[in-house]
Amino acid sequence: MLLPDVADALVCVLGAVAQLFIGRRLKVRPVLNHAVTAAMVFIYFCDEENMIPAVRRMLPAAYRSDWVPALFSVWFLLMICVSVLILLRDRVSGFRADRRDFFKEATAALCVTPTAAAVFGVITRKNVQVKTVDVKFANLPKDLQGLRLLQLSDIHIGTFYTATDLARVVDESNNLRPDIAFITGDLITSAKDPLDRCLLELRRLRATYGTWGCMGNHERFADVEKYTESRARELGIHFLRHEAAPMKFGDERLNIAGVDYQRFHRPYLEGVEELVSRDAFNLLLSHNPDVFPRAAQMGFNLTLAGHTHGGQVNVEILRKSLNVADFFTPYTKGLYTLNNSSLYVNSGLGTIGMPVRLGAPPEITLIRLCST
Repeated sequence: MLLPDVADALVCVLGAVAQLFIGRRLKVRPVLNHAVTAAMVFIYFCDEENMIPAVRRMLPAAYRSDWVPALFSVWFLLMICVSVLILLRDRVSGFRADRRDFFKEATAALCVTPTAAAVFGVITRKNVQVKTVDVKFANLPKDLQGLRLLQLSDIHIGTFYTATDLARVVDESNNLRPDIAFITGDLITSAKDPLDRCLLELRRLRATYGTWGCMGNHERFADVEKYTESRARELGIHFLRHEAAPMKFGDERLNIAGVDYQRFHRPYLEGVEELVSRDAFNLLLSHNPDVFPRAAQMGFNLTLAGHTHGGQVNVEILRKSLNVADFFTPYTKGLYTLNNSSLYVNSGLGTIGMPVRLGAPPEITLIRLCST
């Protein structure tokens, strides 16, 4: 997800404030309230994915399970939700004293909802959906019409998404009989995750014209980009790092270009103009979907991206779905078009931060190229 460290830290800080607020409302002794909250914040930030890995290594082995910081994140998120509901209750019931009892009961019932939603999100986070998407282009070459493109993204193999889970996805993907398979980054979350096992499972993908991919931000954070590229090549998987691979389909050409993770604080797609082929259908693999306007301007017909996890946790307010990713990008999930260029943002398979998915189920995408 975009800015995961910032989002996680924000949830922790706001959750701690909310917990202090709830403790005060429940008349918990101030010393106990502050001590428990401070201890939870400290333990949370000792996680190796956050700020103090050296301290984390000194903690008991039981803590080192990724489930502990993940459950802390869920807990802090629940504290935020409950605090908001209590404040809303106070604001509304203050105007109508005769209805105060009703609002108290309603608030108690509503406080159960975030907990139930979180539990549901943990249980269903691996319920993968197969999405078949027809993407239409004007003047699509005849020999490319009906081409079947498989896309997987954001696997984040590790504690919360195992090799067994990925094996089931690979089997389901092979049943779709794709012409080409694409992987748009974030195979892992950190350097300790089983990258080799992930690549071995991805090797089983069966696509007529092979499996191709690009690097995500977590490959960069873990400093495994070069290793991933070389090991994948040994297994027959091609990660494109600022390079292009032309393919011939009858009398027409498909030009596949791939770039490493494009950071938001630098100009997008610098030097990529040389990868665009003017006499071919150009397809770009970029983990970050924010490159889309620039990619369309440069002449890429189709961009495949991931990174956002579809928001991972979506909340519907006034019939509008909202999630954290919406604050950082206009391209959260699904299909987007700009002139004669299209972008598809895959919601990914794994999770980050919290092992929860709500309103953003894991996804296998089959894209079919069509003519308008």
